Amino acid sequence: MKRFQAFIVSLLLLCAATQTAAEDYAVYESESSFSDVMDGLKLAIEQRGMFINNVMHMNEMLERTGADLGLGDSLFGQADSVEFCSAVLSRKMISEDPRRIVNCPFIIAVYTLPDESETTYVAHRKIPAAETEQSAAMREVAAMFEQIAEDAVSW
Repeated sequence: MKRFQAFIVSLLLLCAATQTAAEDYAVYESESSFSDVMDGLKLAIEQRGMFINNVMHMNEMLERTGADLGLGDSLFGQADSVEFCSAVLSRKMISEDPRRIVNCPFIIAVYTLPDESETTYVAHRKIPAAETEQSAAMREVAAMFEQIAEDAVSW
């Protein structure tokens, strides 16, 4: 009986962890090509007067390290993360709470999966509800993420 109870508790914890992980990320889908969505993402960021710091070619790094470690399966068809900054939004959110420095720079990822090359995904971390309920700056950051991601997938 105790093993069964332990199993049920483990199953419930796994379900809770899975639900939490799903709530931590916003994922958008597009039928547009990877390069079109990347172009749309960059344009959406720049049109808002923000600066792109870096484009990290995540798939290249994961493929290279996977080969070095003997891990063969490809995780992505293509995958890049775009690192960008808004001096205005960063200043607002950090002036409310200096710990929010961990949110800088902002990052949005674009990827395809190996077996789903016809779908391009855009993903970003969600701002926790507790933050957006208490902070006008964090509501603005959350809205910015959503608007940019939606613009990127609309290409």
